[in-house]
Amino acid sequence: MKEKVVVFGGSGFLGSHIADELTLRGYEVVIFDLKDSKYLKENQKFVKGDILDFKKIKETVSGSDYIYNFAGLADLNKGMSEAIETVKQNILGNVHILEACKEFKVKRYIYASTVYVYSNTGGFYRCSKQAAEIYIESYQKYFNLDFTILRFGTVYGPRANGSNSIYRYLKQALKEDKITYYGNGEEIREYIHVRDAAKLSVDILSEEYENQHIMITGHYPMKVKDLLEMIKEILHKDLKIEYKKPQDGLGNDSHYKITPYIFHPKVAKKVVSHSYLELGQGLLDSITDIYENIK
Repeated sequence: MKEKVVVFGGSGFLGSHIADELTLRGYEVVIFDLKDSKYLKENQKFVKGDILDFKKIKETVSGSDYIYNFAGLADLNKGMSEAIETVKQNILGNVHILEACKEFKVKRYIYASTVYVYSNTGGFYRCSKQAAEIYIESYQKYFNLDFTILRFGTVYGPRANGSNSIYRYLKQALKEDKITYYGNGEEIREYIHVRDAAKLSVDILSEEYENQHIMITGHYPMKVKDLLEMIKEILHKDLKIEYKKPQDGLGNDSHYKITPYIFHPKVAKKVVSHSYLELGQGLLDSITDIYENIK
């Protein structure tokens, strides 16, 4: 019998790719989301629901082997302007799913966190993710609910939207022949294509990743200005790149410059794949996807 996996937030950017990867590997996949999935496969089931609806969550989790939680609020700036909603979605919604997992004795709970989680940047989004991780660890300690926490860096690729930085750069470049970046370009980021991130997010179902904190950030630590110059070269056009002072009202404290890490006693392992999509090819893949949707 196939093992059943529920992907909360499975209609979204990363969640939909993980649902596809799980299906490819032979799992019975259920997608739970507020929004209808544009990417639903014939052999996937869709449940329309809210992670604040505890009854609906329990109905969906019942009989499941693994649960992925990729639902909630994921935009740093929106997190600052909607602090209460961030708490509801990222903390209360998380606990609703944990309670259902505990009740139905799910084998493992897989949670989408962030590299910001033990940083001193990231605003209320970071606060909510840190609190969620602590709840997850406590459910394992007190109720033996096993987990794997995935801390993602900058994921890019097809199905992204305006909350994704590389999507914004590419779309603006295609439509306006310019890219506006709020910063000086010296900031360092790591980039991973969404399909590579999805594969790693399923690889971690191996027992060795049980009750582990895992970094999924890719192979590309580079300055933002180098990424933007790469985009300019790939598009082969007279692209104007503008660097502006951040306007989020938070100074430079909402995003990290070189590293998201500050000293804490908790650390996470980093996993990478030996076979992955090279950044230039990945950008071409993203450009094609965006271009086809804005024509």
